Amino acid sequence: MALFSFFFLLLLPLLLPCSSSSAPKFPIVSFDEGYSHLFGDGNLVLLNDGKSVRLHLDERTGAGFVSQDIYLHGFFSASIKLPADYTAGVVVAFYMSNGDMFEKNHDEIDFEFLGNIRGKEWRVQTNIYGNGSTNVGREERYGLWFDPAEDFHHYSILWTDSRIIFYVDEVPIREVQRTASMGGEFPSKPMTLYATIWDGSSWATNGGKYKVNYKYAPYIAEFSEFVLHGCTVDPIEQVFSKCDLTRSSKATIPNNLPAAKRTKMESFRRKHMTYSYCYDHLRYKIPPVECIIDPQEAEQLRKFDPVTFGRGRRHRGRHHRRSSQTEFTSA
Repeated sequence: MALFSFFFLLLLPLLLPCSSSSAPKFPIVSFDEGYSHLFGDGNLVLLNDGKSVRLHLDERTGAGFVSQDIYLHGFFSASIKLPADYTAGVVVAFYMSNGDMFEKNHDEIDFEFLGNIRGKEWRVQTNIYGNGSTNVGREERYGLWFDPAEDFHHYSILWTDSRIIFYVDEVPIREVQRTASMGGEFPSKPMTLYATIWDGSSWATNGGKYKVNYKYAPYIAEFSEFVLHGCTVDPIEQVFSKCDLTRSSKATIPNNLPAAKRTKMESFRRKHMTYSYCYDHLRYKIPPVECIIDPQEAEQLRKFDPVTFGRGRRHRGRHHRRSSQTEFTSA
């Protein structure tokens, strides 16, 4: 038996799944270590000795919290459980912004969770703004392969000087690469991290057709497993006070997506993406300059909504190499 145990320990690393291509792993901080109450009075409730927090939306107010530090680049994550049942008009957001510092030329990197009527799934929207470029919406929307109201799932933002990657449960779902043609419209100024729940009745569900119904209130979103790993910036001088990204660590900020993760991302997008601004011919007769049109994505969206995504034009940029069609599962 001892000999068997010895050989089992030798083989164990080979039997375990490889994690080198997963989203990076960084230390988890408590709420009080990383965040402060933003708004909502009693609608923000700390739980588990400050390891998790609940945000409530009722007829009186929503709620939100904000990171204590300002960051320029990093990896930011939280485990989130969304409200259940009828959630039309409800918006839960996990995002970075500097709108309080740069009112006319702010940057943003957004996860927005859009509620729905009973029996319909939550939708996830990602978006970026750079240098106040709010006239060019860069939204994408997706369904998910799970019910985000049943349990906690990880949502993460990786932000470097050359790319932004959105992750769900360690699966990359969107990559935005900085290009020279984008100019200042790639988020590049220090930002703060926010989480909020609020009433988006005017637009969130079918363009405002379905409103928040407060007979189902309070709507509760719960957050835990907070990760704030980035270069902190002095809020007055706007210079680095420390930069964790340059320190040696078991977890490093990836510079690009490994092939296995890119395959996962492409599979997710084929199966779950329902909207991309790059293919919206009602908004843009010519796609924004950074768009790289993928023929498979174009055809997928055209079948889903021929009015919005019809009359497809192929942009002259390069095409992504597509992997073969595979069944999507979480990482």
